[in-house]
Amino acid sequence: MDDRLRAALALPAAVSSDYDLNPALRLDPARKLRPAAVLIAVDDAGGVVLTKRASHLRHHPGQIAFPGGRQDAGDPDLAATALREAREEIGLDRGQVRLLGALPTHETVTGFLVTPYLARIDGAFTPTPEPGEVAEVFRAPLSHVMDPARYVIERRIWRGTWRHFYAVPWGPYYIWGASARMLRGLAERMAQCG
Repeated sequence: MDDRLRAALALPAAVSSDYDLNPALRLDPARKLRPAAVLIAVDDAGGVVLTKRASHLRHHPGQIAFPGGRQDAGDPDLAATALREAREEIGLDRGQVRLLGALPTHETVTGFLVTPYLARIDGAFTPTPEPGEVAEVFRAPLSHVMDPARYVIERRIWRGTWRHFYAVPWGPYYIWGASARMLRGLAERMAQCG
């Protein structure tokens, strides 16, 4: 599996954004994006680790997300941000993590420029959710989220207009928006690897 993931990472890919499916939306060219990073971690059983965010959070409450967040001043780089956030949010020890590489950045409607890092978790991992940030930790099968046919385009009203976005539901979980868009980008590259 690692070879296919690395091969997919080696393929060229464009940056993505929450605006990809909404070309009529005009972005302010002077907007300031805050750097952030997430960890797309795959365990030995072929599951992608995801969280359900706590309902009281300011950004994306109750949504499905990867462990991650904004870059702190003490983070030497964005990979360190992703690893620190994974430790804080779900108790993932960085000694268990093998970074495979970075995916293209993703701009969110909330003003973050997110760098997703694809990683493997070595050995058994029992998550410890941080209750102030994470309501639940679960795994979605890599085989499910790497199948481009599983993705649908849906829409919701946002700032008075329809906003289209990708979704890849799995079981009781509705994976959509930035998380689904980042996974779909990786799924498209995995499909090219055969």
